[in-house]
Amino acid sequence: MSDMRSQVDKTAVSDPAPVEPAGHHHHHHQEVDLGPADWRDAKRYAWLLGVFVPLTPFLGWGLVEATGLGAFWYLAPFVVFVVFPLLDLLIGMDPTNPPDSVLMWLEQDRYYRWITYAFIPIQYAGLIFACWQWSGGGLAIWESIGLALTVGVVGGVAINTAHELGHKRQSMERWLSRVALAQTGYGHFFIEHNRGHHVRVATPEDPASSRMGEGFWRFLPRTVAGSLRSAWGIEAARLDRLGASHWGLRNDILTAWAMTAGLFAGLALAFGPVVLPYLLLQAVIGFCLLEVVNYLEHYGLLRQRRDDGRYERCRAEHSWNNNNVASNVLLFHLQRHSDHHAHPTRRYQALRHKDEAPQLPTGYAGMIVLAWCPPLWRRGMDPRLVEHYDGDVTRANLDPRSRERLLARYGGGA
Repeated sequence: MSDMRSQVDKTAVSDPAPVEPAGHHHHHHQEVDLGPADWRDAKRYAWLLGVFVPLTPFLGWGLVEATGLGAFWYLAPFVVFVVFPLLDLLIGMDPTNPPDSVLMWLEQDRYYRWITYAFIPIQYAGLIFACWQWSGGGLAIWESIGLALTVGVVGGVAINTAHELGHKRQSMERWLSRVALAQTGYGHFFIEHNRGHHVRVATPEDPASSRMGEGFWRFLPRTVAGSLRSAWGIEAARLDRLGASHWGLRNDILTAWAMTAGLFAGLALAFGPVVLPYLLLQAVIGFCLLEVVNYLEHYGLLRQRRDDGRYERCRAEHSWNNNNVASNVLLFHLQRHSDHHAHPTRRYQALRHKDEAPQLPTGYAGMIVLAWCPPLWRRGMDPRLVEHYDGDVTRANLDPRSRERLLARYGGGA
């Protein structure tokens, strides 16, 4: 606990007091001791929406049974990529921050933790339920594929839940993180993200930071292969320090993959090998969903090199942010990404909005759909990025293959 306390105290010192939105007239001498009794988390019950996504296989099934329409097997992609972008537009933004004085109390409130824990049993119940449906022979191929897409979206959002848990200091939360990743076979993310991405973010060396001019479909193979190589390198170096074999049970990547192999083998034994192609499909969809989120979190943003050749510290302006309420609640505040990079162990309910962080035009859900269509993405994001760098495109993280085109189009400097 003392660990956490020092974390919170440091934060209180380093962060300026949150700017009160219009309409909140707190006198500033009250601001200091605004305790838990006087402050309410307006999103407190909305966070339960985070558990809505893993329920979609069951909800879809219920709707199919009630209406006879097989299209409802596609419920999760429809909800995440159609309904949530619309909700973002309708509900709008919430840039408010919890006051510093309640942060410690907010971090310790176990209610928030239990929501992330609850995600995992529901996630796996849905996976087992899907295997039962695939093996039962009652679904047409297009319906089975719809169910695989729905389960894949659950798996992708589960990687986000794993991300929240994997940053915590408690070993149980870190273990749960690995369980959540087993469904998508992406256990190495746990290592690469915490020990690779957080160190190299917004530099050309980071496989998970996309470059200006690099479309998502070109970024995807680079980040999947690069993250794997990076994770293996980090883990090999750790095992070398311990004097342990790369190929033993102490290799966290191999044990994570073994969890996935055991899971898929167990499901294939229980329900028949017919489930394997769908299990593979949902895993690919799940990790592609993670990678499209990686794509939009740091697109084109670059930490500049200092005189000693090292990169400047990661600051708020090195991550794209968004305060759309609907997708923020869906993704446990992942869109307050700058604060997460500044304070990786900070729990989701306490993440802050930063004024200096560049803002995406809409929530992650809508941005994912844009990213699938690179010409639309470029039209929306490249001018925004150039504006962020005051017209000097050379300060951005440029894709080497697009460099000439971008310099010709946006000029070599302000």
